[in-house]
Amino acid sequence: MFGSFDFQEFLSAFIVLFAVIDIIGSIPIILNLKQKGRNVNANKATFISFALLLGFFYAGDMMLKLFQVDIASFAVAGAFVIFLMSLEMIFKNQGPIKEATLVPLVFPLLAGAGAFTTLLSLRSEYAPVNIVIALVLNMVWVYVVLKLTDRIERFLGKGGIYVIRKFFGIILLAISVRLFTANITLLIEALHRS
Repeated sequence: MFGSFDFQEFLSAFIVLFAVIDIIGSIPIILNLKQKGRNVNANKATFISFALLLGFFYAGDMMLKLFQVDIASFAVAGAFVIFLMSLEMIFKNQGPIKEATLVPLVFPLLAGAGAFTTLLSLRSEYAPVNIVIALVLNMVWVYVVLKLTDRIERFLGKGGIYVIRKFFGIILLAISVRLFTANITLLIEALHRS
């Protein structure tokens, strides 16, 4: 299993998932949930998110086959989703002071459509072991942030969280372009062969 481990692939997958899951950018939403008296159970939220994402990572293939969609096509569609998410992160004028909208914590906040799409898009390029390890470490990070939300917000400040969100938006934009070009090439080659 670890024979196909590649640090570069792992790091790329970790950064992409970190940007898409966006737990740092979710701190204002989590704080808002707490202020409204909603209990945020870090253990439960992390476990359910991880189970959903891992389940989709392995069963997503079967779902695609059911609809007769290949991974390269899904990855191109995923690249568009990531591209739009990155544009929203970069250009949405949600300043550091504006209050976040109340949404359910696990879905779509932690394990949403963007994360599902990203996992399958990454699978078209990277060895599964690298993506799973990146996912596990992201879930550890999610757990830590959920446990220490108040301290992290005090440390980074609302402005710091805002800047981090914009920075990862630009990284996501670059990654979406790379995913798109790599997979559109595969689709064009497959078209020429048929």
